Amino acid sequence: MPDGQVNPAAAAEQAARRSYGRLVAFLSARSRDVAGAEDALADAFETALARWPLDGVPDNPDAWLLTVARRKTADALRERRRGDEAAAWLEWLAELETPPEAHALPDRRLELMFACAHPAIDAAARAPLMLQAVLGFDAATIAAAFLVAPAAMSQRLVRAKAKIRQAGIGLQVPARDELAERLGAVLSAIYAVYADAWTDATGTDPRRRDLADEAICLARLVASLLPQEPEALGLLALMLYSHARRAARRDVDGVYVPLTMQDPARWEGQLIREAEGLLHLASSHGRMGRYQLEAALQSAHVQGRRSGRVDWPAIERLYAALCELTGSPVAALNHAVALSHTTDATAALAALDTLHAALSDYQPYWAARAELLGRCGREAQAREACGRAVALESDEAVREFLRRRAAAWGSQ
Repeated sequence: MPDGQVNPAAAAEQAARRSYGRLVAFLSARSRDVAGAEDALADAFETALARWPLDGVPDNPDAWLLTVARRKTADALRERRRGDEAAAWLEWLAELETPPEAHALPDRRLELMFACAHPAIDAAARAPLMLQAVLGFDAATIAAAFLVAPAAMSQRLVRAKAKIRQAGIGLQVPARDELAERLGAVLSAIYAVYADAWTDATGTDPRRRDLADEAICLARLVASLLPQEPEALGLLALMLYSHARRAARRDVDGVYVPLTMQDPARWEGQLIREAEGLLHLASSHGRMGRYQLEAALQSAHVQGRRSGRVDWPAIERLYAALCELTGSPVAALNHAVALSHTTDATAALAALDTLHAALSDYQPYWAARAELLGRCGREAQAREACGRAVALESDEAVREFLRRRAAAWGSQ
C-alpha cells in the first residue's frame, strides 16, 4: 500500500471500535428498533469494505457509515409501514436522507444505556443488551461475562430487542426521578466492559485496547450525572483502584505478577488517591452497596501490599457482606480464599466444594482450589486442579504462571 494511504479494513475496524455504540444509538433513537439499527450498520460496514478499497477511505468515516446506515434504515421502514401510518414518518425519512456533518454525531451512549434499563425489559437482559447495543460485544463474550450459556444469552438479547420495538420504548434518558431505578443495570454493564478489557493485560487485542478507558469514561459520566448516588461513585473508585495497578501486572519480561507479588512503586498513586477520595465520599452517604464493598476490598489489598500487613479479618468480613448482599458465587469464591487466611485451608476447601456446580468452568475457581490443595499438602490434586485452570485460561502469561505453580508442587 502506498505511503500515506489509509488501509480501508483498518479504517473500518477503527470506526467500529470508536463509534459503534453511538451510531447504533443515533440510528435507533427514533425508530426504537435496536436490532434494525444493528443490521443497517452491519450492512454499512459491509458496503464500506467493498467501496473504500475502490473509492478511498472518506475524510469522515463515521459520517459516511451513518449516511449509508440511515438510508438502509429508511428503506426498511418504507417496506414495513403502509398507508396513513407512513405519513407520520415522511419528515423523519427525509432527515435520514440528509448527509450529516461531522458535528451531527451526538454521543448518545448513556441515553441508550439507560433506555436499555427500561423496567419493561427483562432485568436479566438489561446489562447484556447495553453491551451488545452500545459497544458491539458478541453474545459469546457477553455470556462469558455473566456466566451464562451463549445460546441462552442470544435468546435474551433477541427478546429484549423485540420488546423495545414492540413496546415503543423511547431511547432517551428518562426523567431524573427514574434514573435511580435503572442505575444498577447501567453500572453492571459498565463494569462488565472494564472486566473484559482487564483480561487483555498487555493491550495487544485491538478490540479491548480502548475498552478500559471507555468504561472509566462512562463511569465518570454516570457519576457526574448522579453525584448523590454512592454506587456510581463506588464503581468509579473500584475501576480506578484496578486501573492504577495495570502496569504492575506484568514484569519487564512480560511475566504475569499476581497482586500479592506486585511492586507498589509501579502503581499509579494519583489514581489510587482519587479512588480513595471517591470511596470516602460514597461512604458518607450511608448507603452501602456492591461496588462500594468491592472498592473497599481493593483499598484493603492496596494498603496491605504497601504496608506488608494484609488485614485478612477485615477482608473476610467485607467478602462476607458482599456474599450476603449479592449471592454471587464469585464473591463466595473470594470469601473462601480470605477464609483460608483467617481460619485454615481445609475450611476454605469445604467452602469451595459448595461452589463447584456454579463455577466448574471458571478459571479462578480452579486456580484457587489448586492453591488451597497445595497448602493442605495434597500436591497431586493441586497439580490436577492447576491443569484445569490452565485449560480454561486464554492469557499465555497466566497459563505459564499456573504451569510454574504446578511444577513447584511437583518438586515438593
